[in-house]
Amino acid sequence: MKRLISVLCITLAAIITSPAQWLGRPTDVPAYNEKGYAKGESIPPVLTPGQLTYPETKYKLVQVHSYELAAKIPQVIYQQPCYCYCDRGHGHKSLHSCFESEHGGNCAVCMKELYYSYRMTQQKKTPEQTRMGIVSGEWQQVNLDTAASIGLTPKTGVTPKTPVHKTAAKGSKKSPTT
Repeated sequence: MKRLISVLCITLAAIITSPAQWLGRPTDVPAYNEKGYAKGESIPPVLTPGQLTYPETKYKLVQVHSYELAAKIPQVIYQQPCYCYCDRGHGHKSLHSCFESEHGGNCAVCMKELYYSYRMTQQKKTPEQTRMGIVSGEWQQVNLDTAASIGLTPKTGVTPKTPVHKTAAKGSKKSPTT
């Protein structure tokens, strides 16, 4: 009986301390940049809608619109992790990397995180606050069936112009989104 209890305790301890083994995925935070990119730093641009080659599907509008929004908040998505773990399989450095190719629009995780990041930016959240929400899983609540309306003005259906985010001076405590 003592041996059975010991085996059960060890098994229970192994399950509790190793959730990644049982969930089949990593539990650490994927790659991201803690700060925005420096002024003049060369990083690959987000693809434009004209560069995308998505077939006509019910998600094409949400796919293309995600790239339009990504281009408006490059500093923000540069500082976000991507929970499709493309840092491991594709060498991505942040959510921004996903939208430098067609990967971002082919991945529900990337698009949900992008739409979440855009919504948080519109609510005046800092990239750090947005990252905390992504890490805690809030991005999972984004509904891709309705996401294409995020960032559109209600009357015209046109994406409003967003001011260009200036990079904070080196060593400044000011947020790069201001």
